[in-house]
Amino acid sequence: MTNLFLAGLLFVGSVCAFQSQYDFYPQAIADKEPTLEQLWGEDWPFSGMSSFAHLNYTKCLLDNQSFDVGIIGVPFDTATTYRPGARFGPKAIRSASQRQTTLRGFNHRARYNPYQSWATILDCGDIPITPMDNSLALKQMTQAFVELLQRRSSSADDSHPPRLIALGGDHSILLPHLRALAEIYGKISVIHFDAHLDTWLPSKYPSFWNSDQSKFTHGSMLWMAHEEGLITDDSNVHIGLRTRLSGTTLEDYDDDDKQGFLRIEADEIWLDGIDTVVQKVLAHVPNDVPVYISVDIDSLDPGFAPGTGTIEPGGLLPRELIQLLRRLEGLNLVGADVVEVSPAFDHAEVTATNAAQVVYELLTSMVKKGKPLPAKYEEQHVIVNQEENTYKV
Repeated sequence: MTNLFLAGLLFVGSVCAFQSQYDFYPQAIADKEPTLEQLWGEDWPFSGMSSFAHLNYTKCLLDNQSFDVGIIGVPFDTATTYRPGARFGPKAIRSASQRQTTLRGFNHRARYNPYQSWATILDCGDIPITPMDNSLALKQMTQAFVELLQRRSSSADDSHPPRLIALGGDHSILLPHLRALAEIYGKISVIHFDAHLDTWLPSKYPSFWNSDQSKFTHGSMLWMAHEEGLITDDSNVHIGLRTRLSGTTLEDYDDDDKQGFLRIEADEIWLDGIDTVVQKVLAHVPNDVPVYISVDIDSLDPGFAPGTGTIEPGGLLPRELIQLLRRLEGLNLVGADVVEVSPAFDHAEVTATNAAQVVYELLTSMVKKGKPLPAKYEEQHVIVNQEENTYKV
């Protein structure tokens, strides 16, 4: 009997202890019922849907809401000339961005938190792009960028359009983005982080088999942008070059000169230092012209970006790339991309994590700078011929 009595006391005590254990939280908030948001509204970095940095996700092409900066996926890779797979890049970059959150989004280098600022920032989903027909894919991408940049407005100021950071995809996605931007701002200055020139003429890919569409590749899109009058004639920059060239002379550089590019080799960055490189760029690119920053992840050394389509030894360190981006934050940045992340060749999310950091740095610069300056070349207007898929000034 005594044993039964003691057992009963233990049972009652354990129930009281259990109840008090789970009753303390409501009492801690002055006996008010917690909201559903308080109880279940926070995700750990490893939980929840994989939008970029846990941002609000919407298909911006279907939703007509205003925003200031959009992260847009462009899963296209059928203009590659070597290893494909970058169509999976947007998904990989989003996954690698999960430790970026509003709570811990303060950029200590910039002394700024873009996620807790004046700007409405959205993950805009992906552009639906056919993998079957590059001519049709280019039209789809062009029209999507026109839709997002010309038929949406900034939520902070409806007198100017939002800005986009595109997640590639191969590097050819730069061309449709520039087409849409040039209609708004006129000619754009391009700062191009890459191991390769990407200003190659179609004749640099000689083949008996060719077509008008075959000129559109991830190595010729800057040449196409120049031919279409989308980029400035004398204020574009390559950073991180270390590519092999065609033929037996420097004729590739002659072609590049005609397209208005300053070339900064990868070797210059570690031999001459970040300060010298930044001074060269800022002396070449005025701070009042519209600027587009394009980051091919192969600008990094393969040790830090193995998951890409065309690796080249001797590239930048991530800290060098981050410092360069931070030091260029004063430019009039109207658009950007991070491209050529091919997760099938990646290891432990190394490439994708570096790409997600680059997006964060670009986003910080856009938001910290505020709204872009008005177009300098207002008298110029780029006209699209959707049927022929060509542009002219």
